Amino acid sequence: MRTLISITAALIAAAPAAALEPQPLYQLAQAQPRRNQAPDVIFVPTPQEVVDEMLRLANVRKGDVLYDLGSGDGRIPVTAAKKFGVRAVGIDIDPERIQEANENAKKNGVTSLVKFRNEDLFQADFHEATVVTLYLLPDLNVKLMPRLMEQLKPGSRIVSHQFDMGKWRPDKKVELNGRTIYLWTIPTKKR
Repeated sequence: MRTLISITAALIAAAPAAALEPQPLYQLAQAQPRRNQAPDVIFVPTPQEVVDEMLRLANVRKGDVLYDLGSGDGRIPVTAAKKFGVRAVGIDIDPERIQEANENAKKNGVTSLVKFRNEDLFQADFHEATVVTLYLLPDLNVKLMPRLMEQLKPGSRIVSHQFDMGKWRPDKKVELNGRTIYLWTIPTKKR
């Protein structure tokens, strides 16, 4: 009898939710924000000389919108804004890195051009980017590739420090003091 009462109570409690349009479980899981989640990689800052070369290789110029996915301390967006006057957005899942990046932007006088968002880059919207920078592990780059293809316009540039994107061959590859920098351009006909 007790079990029947428990089941009935559970059904009554669930009734308001059942009135809503049903959604597959995977959509419900995706809809939940992933705040306070541990980063997929540890933060290792990109050396400034590599940052400069990444921006040079991507041919960053006024009018570009740069997104740095896994932006850490914000040095790439801050440098892009300071050197080229571009609008830049850094996305990082770690709130401490976001705070550090905001302080970096303030210290460099580029807060009007640079914004940092505490988000999961696999759920983030970056469709307005014309340049995307990365310093992520190879498996994360490969996992991110479909989202890049989906969101970025043809001609947008992607620059990665140290790691490639699996089978997607880069347009250019540069070696700098033992570091590798890769460049891809979103094709007119997306893969």
